[in-house]
Amino acid sequence: MAATEVQRGWRAFRESPFFPATVLVFILAAAAALFAGSYTFAMANPTPHSVPLAVVGTRHDPALVDEMEQAAGTAFELHRYDYADALRAVEEQRVFGVLDLRGDVLRLDVASASGASVAQLLEQVAPKTGAGLGLAVTVTDLKPLQRGDPRGLALFYVSLAAIIIGFVGAIQLSVHAKALNPAERIAFTAAFSLLGGFAIIAVVDWLLGAVRFPFIEAWLILALTMFTSGMVFTMFNTLLGRWAMVPTWGLMVLLGNPSSGGAVSWPLLPSPLGLIGVWLPPGASVNAMHTAVYFGGYQHVFPFLVLAGWAVLSCAVFGIWRRRHPGGRPADPDAA
Repeated sequence: MAATEVQRGWRAFRESPFFPATVLVFILAAAAALFAGSYTFAMANPTPHSVPLAVVGTRHDPALVDEMEQAAGTAFELHRYDYADALRAVEEQRVFGVLDLRGDVLRLDVASASGASVAQLLEQVAPKTGAGLGLAVTVTDLKPLQRGDPRGLALFYVSLAAIIIGFVGAIQLSVHAKALNPAERIAFTAAFSLLGGFAIIAVVDWLLGAVRFPFIEAWLILALTMFTSGMVFTMFNTLLGRWAMVPTWGLMVLLGNPSSGGAVSWPLLPSPLGLIGVWLPPGASVNAMHTAVYFGGYQHVFPFLVLAGWAVLSCAVFGIWRRRHPGGRPADPDAA
């Protein structure tokens, strides 16, 4: 008898609004812990993992490189070039700096735009190491950050805004425009993405003057980022219904943003995050935006393929299983 009463009570609880509310209490508590933990794990103590450097010249100073590696706590990946090819490697973001050993005074060229945290690390260790060995080392920044973005974080925040507004916009469509059919939902997601990307550029560039964007390229990157984020939520909403926010938040915010390389460069992230980040929409967005703003003419196709791949996958899942999506309306108005 007691067992039957417990079963009835449990069934009543499951069918009441208190059940999802209780589940949300635990999910939100776990999300808070994971959110703080993921960012702390990625950014609290960045440790370099194999920083690629170009080396120019025939002069051999193994002690300098060895001491720099010990001071930085990493092994450098050294690639020998002539100076013109080394500069091209910097532009293509294949190396983070150039160690020029051609003259009496050693020179280290860094590129803050490739990764402000890596450039700062190199700027700190090279002169100190050289002084300890009795060598003069001058440091030059080949790609300084824009004046309105001295720490290199503006592009991270811009991409973060596109990611968050993308899936929040999709959530709002599912709440306030639930009757939209699949093609209409995709069209309106594209519409708010295009307008949202334009608005971000208008505020950050034209109003605040913080970062000067190449307008068309940056607009399309932000719009594609926002659209991809919105469609990822729509995909999970199709598969999981009301719990879609859980995997969306986990993929985009808990995992994607700390591993994006925007706040801490990929060589300084824990190894798993550095490998995963390039395959996720936040990392692809940050990568494409950095290249567009600071390395014009050397844009890579890979981040666009990542964003487009997630968008196509999400649209395909939504299209194939659209009948499972909690929305839409009957084709026949009389059937409504």
